[in-house]
Amino acid sequence: MADWRDRKVRLAGRGALMGMAGGPVASGAVPVYVSGVLITARAVAGLSGVAVGTPLMLQRVGSSWWAVAAAAAAPSVPPATATPPDGDSGDAAPPPKPVTTTGSLVVAPVATSSYRDGHWRTDIGPSTSADTIQGRYSGSSYGSSSGYAFYGSKPHTLSGATCTKATVKLRRLSSGDYGLRAPTLRLVTQTTRPSGAPTLNESTSGPSLGVQGQVSPSETTFTLPTSWGQALIDGTRGGIGMVISGDTPYIRLAGRGSWSAAWTLTLYWRRS
Repeated sequence: MADWRDRKVRLAGRGALMGMAGGPVASGAVPVYVSGVLITARAVAGLSGVAVGTPLMLQRVGSSWWAVAAAAAAPSVPPATATPPDGDSGDAAPPPKPVTTTGSLVVAPVATSSYRDGHWRTDIGPSTSADTIQGRYSGSSYGSSSGYAFYGSKPHTLSGATCTKATVKLRRLSSGDYGLRAPTLRLVTQTTRPSGAPTLNESTSGPSLGVQGQVSPSETTFTLPTSWGQALIDGTRGGIGMVISGDTPYIRLAGRGSWSAAWTLTLYWRRS
């Protein structure tokens, strides 16, 4: 048995160690195996219950190692979770984070039409796929026209979603002067073409477009106010028009019959 002073143990400089008792405490000392080396450690007063194999905590004091405590054996099963006082089972688990879904919905108009002098125009194409015209052509004896696109019920399939962006495709055709001109866009209540004039609501300035083939740009994907997209999703609005109170600027935008993508609406949405 090596003495606790034995340099071969090479324990100098260490503060605390765990060892395994090689026998009981006798005459204030106890044999301890540390890393396979048997040493003799001094035992603190009151250290009892030490037998072969008892885990011991060793503490170095000066040049001596002391057995200061006997450690309990590891539990065979994990201890039961303690119950907080007063019967409280602890804080409830936080609710799971909501799953957020995003996407986009492309909505082609169910009708594009122009309204003038109390009726829907048929001289520029079928009344449900005609070009959309704003204003009055110079020298015309007719009144001012207004153009409309109606979107049916498809936007409402997103009911409950939040609109994050809304765009519409527009193309200006030949008519009027060649300079860049911007239509005045209006939200309308009706989802399909009514027998009379549509009900007008919110207004915004549209994109500046030149005549196709003459001045660029003549075509664009225009970003609408997000609130417009939300109104179309919610069903409080059903279409978009180009309407002015006077005669100018006179602008002709493609309808479904002239361009398949005319007035196509894209609604970007988020749902939690």
